Order: sequence, then structure tokens, then C-alpha cells
Amino acid sequence: MPELPEVETTRRLIEPDLVGRRVSGFEIGWSRTLGGVSEERLGELLLGKTCLVIDRRAKYLLAGFAAPRSRDISSWLVVHLRMTGRLVVEPASVSPSPHCRFSMVLGAKRGQPKARLDFIDPRKFGRCIATEDPTEVMPALGPEPLSEDFTAAGLFQELHARRRQLKPLLLDQSFLAGLGNIYVDETLFRARLHPLTSSERVSRPKALALHAAIQTVLAEAIEREGSSFDGFYRTPTGQPGSYQHQFQVYGRHGKPCRECDTGLRRIVVGQRGTHFCPRCQRR
Repeated sequence: MPELPEVETTRRLIEPDLVGRRVSGFEIGWSRTLGGVSEERLGELLLGKTCLVIDRRAKYLLAGFAAPRSRDISSWLVVHLRMTGRLVVEPASVSPSPHCRFSMVLGAKRGQPKARLDFIDPRKFGRCIATEDPTEVMPALGPEPLSEDFTAAGLFQELHARRRQLKPLLLDQSFLAGLGNIYVDETLFRARLHPLTSSERVSRPKALALHAAIQTVLAEAIEREGSSFDGFYRTPTGQPGSYQHQFQVYGRHGKPCRECDTGLRRIVVGQRGTHFCPRCQRR
């Protein structure tokens, strides 16, 4: 947490305020947030450059910067929010949060005053790493679940190429990028698949249902700006997400299933709490 919907929500909300602004300075509140990049190197990569794009890959945000009068991106800021990280664009006149670990000072844009891009992270697990090549600081990642490259036929083939339980397999970022504990549980419920089902036993119709469930759950969660079930996740505008009100199984163990009224269960799979309906998701 945050997972793909929360990261995509962050990207969409900060994009209008970040893209087109020039970096004129930075402030470091906690050096480990930079992932080992020195202050001098940070300046070489970012100072004087303009943000041309902010993209998302899995649970990572990637802001691309170009030198003055250039349209060629020469450096990137790769951000992983981890458990409690937030990115916000604030007016430069607003005092930063006491939990702000890294700030970039941004120039004015189309009549808008100077601003800051603040990385707020109470638990200090998140990272903001400047680099020339994002692939050097990100792990190997599987396909994007909302991309055209992710197909039901391809998912069926990849499931049968492995012999792993569905829950840990779908959490594996090298298999499929962006899913975390919440959305795997919700997806498996919607596809009516037990979390302990072995991947090679998933039929073609069930793989089709799983593919549709992944894309539907993620799209609905993005539309509702993610899930806020604790005090940490807030959108860049400071508002909570609302997808938690749509949860079918996650965090509802002991409560009746909304579909069949059976009591929902919680088990631990791969050291992760896993929620499911024993009737709707028969093994």
C-alpha cells in the first residue's frame, strides 16, 4: 500500500501542476530518501531542467526532465511511495509538512506562482531516486494489467507455465505489475477463484474471468481515487480514496459475504493476510 490505483491517482492529480515547471532548487529532509544519490549528483541531474512528463510503471512514479530548450528527457526522478509516502505540489509560500523528506523547488508556470513538489513520508520507507536510466533503479517487472499487452490468452499461458498458488503469484511484481494485497483479494473474489488454487489448474474460462476481474477492479478503484482504510493514504489534494466502501472481502473477515451471506474468512498466505469467501471461492 499504496498499490496501482493509488499511484495512478497520484500521477493524474499532480501532472497538471508539475509538467512544464523548471527545477530551481531542492531541500533534503532525510538523505536516505534519495536512495544513495548524493546531493551533488542530484543537482547535476535535476537543477535547471524542466519536467516534461510524469508516468507510472507498476507502483512507481517516473518524472522525466529535460535541459532548457530541449525536448529530450535526460534524467528521471523515480518515486516509490511504499507504505506511507505521498507526493503533493504545493505553493512555495505554504510551509512543508514536518514529515516532508524531500522537496523540489519549482518555477512559475503560465501565470501560476512558484511551487514545491513535496515527498511526505511519516515512516520513511519511500524513495525518490534521481537517475539517467529508470531501469537501473527498478526491479524486473511484469506486464501492466491495464495495457493492451496484457491479454486473457497471455494470462492463461503464463498461469500454466508455472505451478504456484494464485495469491502469491499475483503479488509477484515480475509476473504482473502493480497489484498488491487489497486488489488481489478483491480480484480473486470477483473471478470466483480460491487464493490457494494452483495456477496450472486454472481453466481457460476462469483465466478469462480473472483477466476481466483484474482490469475491472483496478479501473473501478482508480475511478474512486484508490482505497483509504487507515490515516496514511490521501490523494495529493488531501482527500481519502473511496474504493474501500466497495470492498467485497478485504478486511471483512467474519462478516457475511455480500453475495451468499456466508461468513468471510481470513488466512495467511505467503505471510500476507488473505480474505475470501469459502462458498463463492471454492477450492
